[in-house]
Amino acid sequence: MNLFVFDIETIPDFEAGRELNDFDGLSDEDVVSAMEHMRYQQSGTSFQPLYLHKVVAISAVFRYGDKVKVWSLGDENADEKEIIQRFFDGIERFTPTLVSWNGSGFDLPVLHYRAMKHNVVAQKYWDMGEIDSQFKWNNYINRYQMRHTDLMDLLAMYNGRANAPLDKLASMLGYPGKMGMSGAKVWETYNQGNLKAIRDYCETDVLNTYLVYLRFEIMRGNLSMDDYQLETQKLKAYLREENKDHFDEFLEAWK
Repeated sequence: MNLFVFDIETIPDFEAGRELNDFDGLSDEDVVSAMEHMRYQQSGTSFQPLYLHKVVAISAVFRYGDKVKVWSLGDENADEKEIIQRFFDGIERFTPTLVSWNGSGFDLPVLHYRAMKHNVVAQKYWDMGEIDSQFKWNNYINRYQMRHTDLMDLLAMYNGRANAPLDKLASMLGYPGKMGMSGAKVWETYNQGNLKAIRDYCETDVLNTYLVYLRFEIMRGNLSMDDYQLETQKLKAYLREENKDHFDEFLEAWK
């Protein structure tokens, strides 16, 4: 198993918002407020278009060989370019199966726009057979191939009306679901200078996604119940050994 389950957290790109809308002289907070007001007037939602989402965290569960690892890319001082480059460098090095929840609808398009902004190189990710012929039939871009599995999209049979929220589905399956905060609180938390809380939240979100994926693999016949038990025991052992508060809270909430 060579699996890379990922999730991103973002804030409004107030620098681009300031430049695009001539908001010179406004504070970052006032720029974001103005962006949200304008967006609401235009579309009935304050949620920004995807190219105006600045990535502040990418977290992952990496399952490879006989090991599992859960972490956020880069340290807390890493800028957006570095953490995005690290994401695509991991694909270049390991060619993992990517797993996400709504990755096709949000995470990956955001990463595309922001990678372009920073001139990030992602050659293997964009290969559709031009470099490696096997990627013609199984690549990261094609919606109906499994090198990237968007669990939300696939389980709903590509029907938006059938989409399920990750936290509710995870809780239904006996996993912790949302813990401590939500995506709507990321900007507020970032403004408070608490990037660690954002990274911790993102890591628990990606843990839920990984566990839901294991259940999906049972349904597909790729994982026996004995194998599933071994995988969850391995993950629990890793989380205990890490001795981090948010992992301990996750374990406590895991039924």
